[in-house]
Formats: sequence, C-alpha cells, structure tokens
Amino acid sequence: MTGFRLGYVPGVTPAKWVRIWAERLPRVPLELVQVTAAEAPGLIRRAEADAVLLRLPIDRTGLHAIPLYVEQTVVVVPKDHVITAADEVTVDDLADELVLYPQDDVLDWQRPPGRLIEERPARTGDAVELVAMGTGVLVVPQSLARLHHRKDLTYRPLTGVPESQVALSWPEDETSELVEHLIGIVRGRTVNSTRGPAKAAKEPKRTGKAPAQRKPPQKKPRRRR
Repeated sequence: MTGFRLGYVPGVTPAKWVRIWAERLPRVPLELVQVTAAEAPGLIRRAEADAVLLRLPIDRTGLHAIPLYVEQTVVVVPKDHVITAADEVTVDDLADELVLYPQDDVLDWQRPPGRLIEERPARTGDAVELVAMGTGVLVVPQSLARLHHRKDLTYRPLTGVPESQVALSWPEDETSELVEHLIGIVRGRTVNSTRGPAKAAKEPKRTGKAPAQRKPPQKKPRRRR
C-alpha cells in the first residue's frame, strides 16, 4: 500500500490517532501536514492530502466532514488581569475590554465581544504577543490558548460565544479503504468493529490436537460347541 497524507490545523493534536494508525497499519506510513485553518479545505481540493483535520464551518462543496468534538472558547489575558479573579467569564465582562481580532480567527462570529482594536494582527501568535504587552485581550479556542502558552499569560472560559468544532474532512467521491480506517480510528472504534473495512473471515479455532480417530468395532470370538 502507498502512504497516507493527513493534514491538520494548529491546535489539533493528532498524536493519539497517529499512534493507533501505526499499530493497526504498520505497513502504511502516515505523513502529517500542518496547514492554516483557511488553507485546510484547499489542501483536500488540490489533492495534496488524503484527509484533513480542520475547524468548521467550511464550504462543504465536494467534501465530506465528520464532526469530532467541540472546543471550549476562552479569553487570554495577562496573569495579573482583573478577569483572573473569576472562574468563568461572560460577554458582558468584556464589554469595556480592548479585544484583539486576528485575521486568522477561527470562530464563527457575527461580531466579537468588547471594544475591537481596529488594527488586526495577521496571526493568532502575533495577537498573543500583543496580549503579553498589555495591548488587549484575545478570544480563541482553548487548544490555541494552550498552543501559544506563555508563563505571563493565562485564560478563562468564556460563555455565550461561538465554539470551535473540529472535524475530519476528505473528498466526497474518494472514500477509500484507508479513509475508512481513519474514520474508525478518530471515532474510537475498536479493531474488531463491524463498522470498519471488510475483514478476512476467521479461521477455525485450532487446539493443536489431531482429531481422535474412531477405532473399528472388534468382533467377539465365536464360542465353539
């Protein structure tokens, strides 16, 4: 079999699925390709990957997309910020805050909360640097807050806002056997699941003992008179 190329966006950690793949398909190398959230659907459409782990919503024209999980949305702030006094933050708590809105934002906003800073950083990583400088706060999925972790920053869960949904996507007309294997892995199916690719029929159970042979019946000697 040839190899399999799996794209993934920042914040998504496919390590567990890669390990299971290696256990189940040791002869099929799996290559990881990191791609930005905006570029992820194009990676599939250009046939530069067999499947991709991305964030919804996307234009699903010509693509399958299986939602896997939803991420908590958080607000990233300096460790000495007043928001850190709360265990959870609401949109109203950000009403007077300067909020950074990076150009690669992945949340499906109508409008982000707070007082938006007009100049938008190009990347989330740039926005995190600005938070550390005291320029404003940043709202992102929790995995991106962890990805860009800094000792001088922290985050709190934010309620009442869009959440990021991670999905597995692949071409609509190319659901290969390898893609079926990957679907089973990311959905947590066991290797013996009946919903995976077809499996070879089981061989009869062997005991290691040859079957017993029946001895022919012995004739009783006839008594002479």
